[in-house]
Amino acid sequence: MKVPITVYAEMTPNPSTMKFVCNKHLLGTGDSAEFTSMSEAKGYSPLAEELFKLPFVNGVFIASNFITITKTDNLSWDFITMELREFIREWLAEAKEVLIMMPSKNTPAEPSPDDTPKKVFTASEYDDAIVDLLDQYVRPAVENDGGAIDFLGFEDGIVTVILKGSCSGCPSSTATLKGGIESLLKQHLPEVKEVVAENG
Repeated sequence: MKVPITVYAEMTPNPSTMKFVCNKHLLGTGDSAEFTSMSEAKGYSPLAEELFKLPFVNGVFIASNFITITKTDNLSWDFITMELREFIREWLAEAKEVLIMMPSKNTPAEPSPDDTPKKVFTASEYDDAIVDLLDQYVRPAVENDGGAIDFLGFEDGIVTVILKGSCSGCPSSTATLKGGIESLLKQHLPEVKEVVAENG
């Protein structure tokens, strides 16, 4: 049985991503999954796998009630937005699987030879306070722009976060990071000296 689904497209601050918002929850609140290739999506997200079959899809980010798609640079959104919107709407209307398994947060699906090992952070007494501030003030705005932010760790006054979805590689994300997030955290926690982002 088909479920009535509406999907609308929304521009994001990142010119190479478009956010497709659905009238249905796709993932639990605060959960998100990001895929940058067909092989990363295999076994995790049938929807992302199908989207990667389209020649202009470069990345798929799934969160609460939206999917952010990163396109290749050779096509304008004008040519593909309707097709993507219709594809996602049909997929959801037929109640097909969006995600069958959450990708592990810390293990990249395919480490490339030049990958430096990810830094492992020791828990600090400020972690909970930082996460609370990010969840309360930053996450809603970032999700509004079709992205997500995850806290990785705090060490020597530096907060490390990971930006995903439309925030990853967005020209304005550095300004948001330094201007918005860093000043917010410094204001509430004098121990914070800087905020840096690792790419998702």
